[in-house]
Amino acid sequence: MKEEKISVVDLRIEYKKGTLDEHEVELSPFDQFNKWFKEAISSEIPEVNAMTLATATKHGRPSARTVLLKQYDDKGFVFFTNYGSKKAKDLTDNPQAALLLFWEPLERQIRIVGSVEKVSAAESFEYFRTRPIDSQLGAWASQQSTEISARALLEKAFGEMMEKFKNGQIPLPPFWGGYRVIPDEFEFWQGRASRLHDRVAYQKQSNHNWKIVRLSP
Repeated sequence: MKEEKISVVDLRIEYKKGTLDEHEVELSPFDQFNKWFKEAISSEIPEVNAMTLATATKHGRPSARTVLLKQYDDKGFVFFTNYGSKKAKDLTDNPQAALLLFWEPLERQIRIVGSVEKVSAAESFEYFRTRPIDSQLGAWASQQSTEISARALLEKAFGEMMEKFKNGQIPLPPFWGGYRVIPDEFEFWQGRASRLHDRVAYQKQSNHNWKIVRLSP
């Protein structure tokens, strides 16, 4: 018996949990981000720091995946990865990226666009040493985005790293570290009824100030 297909067009909800006024937001998008991020943490949203990272090749072919935000301040937003990964190769050829954080329980999302740079080895190591030991070993064991014939090979490499570093501190892999997205554009989105959502954008100006505008939904 053929399984009945789900009617995707009927999947919808009304957003009614909040409002966003361009005249009431913080003057700095970093302060506005911090305000919303704290509220998301207080709401006990699982994986509150999970964000979609979009990159593109030098020819413009896009890729998107979920990564974890691990640091943020007025300089930008930092995530960590293997420098041999697909995302890293994209960023070498085309150092521009977009981030998207979506918090469904609050009916909010934040979009961030900007240029990308590697963080220093010192910054990468400072974060690396805070990771659980297994995660540190996993960074050494995995040649991210390369093809492997079986999971057993990955587990074998992990075991070899356990043996190699069993008697001392695990060093930072030379092929692993952080990237910082340096924003020149933010958009804060608050879901509203009838799809008349509130969208407030911050656009970076040449004098390093930010222009705040409301966008039509």
